[in-house]
Amino acid sequence: MEYDAAQGVVTEATKLLVREGLLVSRPGAGMFVRRRPQRRALVRSWFRERRAGSPFAQQMQEQGRQGVWEYRSDTMQAPAEVRDRLGLAEPDSETHDVMRTAYVFRSDDDESPWMTSTSWEPLSITKGTAIAFPEAGPHAGCGVTHRMAAIGIEVDAWDEEVWARPASPEEARQLGVGPGSVVLVVERSYFAGEQVVEVADIIVPADSTKLIYNGPVGDGHARPSQ
Repeated sequence: MEYDAAQGVVTEATKLLVREGLLVSRPGAGMFVRRRPQRRALVRSWFRERRAGSPFAQQMQEQGRQGVWEYRSDTMQAPAEVRDRLGLAEPDSETHDVMRTAYVFRSDDDESPWMTSTSWEPLSITKGTAIAFPEAGPHAGCGVTHRMAAIGIEVDAWDEEVWARPASPEEARQLGVGPGSVVLVVERSYFAGEQVVEVADIIVPADSTKLIYNGPVGDGHARPSQ
């Protein structure tokens, strides 16, 4: 070899570069340098309109792109951490009490996903209504504020907490990043008065995405939460 490096050293170095997302393995073709990711922007505005349509699709349209997504919805009993965020009482059986929807969001001009999101909505609010399944029915694909308004619930506040951690193996696979790559986690909650009507975990690759927060300034009516 050109640098007289032992094969074991080369193998370990290659594994490290793959874990750090700098190399990508293509079965049958070999190892390739990963293209430097283009910095992408996601706007987390303090001002949320109750308009129809997907907020992600609207953001992509504003950037001259077309937003697309895959999803899976199912009912389940909320995990303890989700139950605490939603303010649900302790369960006394295996009864399902939330609708969970898992998403992978993409744009039509980019091979790697922009983000994943998993949301949970209490069935005590949505069961039996036209919005029970977020991606089905007359309000399919609309934002949370629009969907809740359709059943008479006015979302009036939101809150987000952002932090960073290594991606889980499944998150790395879904996002197309190296195992252990750093991701940004956006923990979101929507409120109608004191009631939490939805919580979600949004996961974005930290090396390719910047989160932009903005909102109005003035009379104090705007509230910086989600």
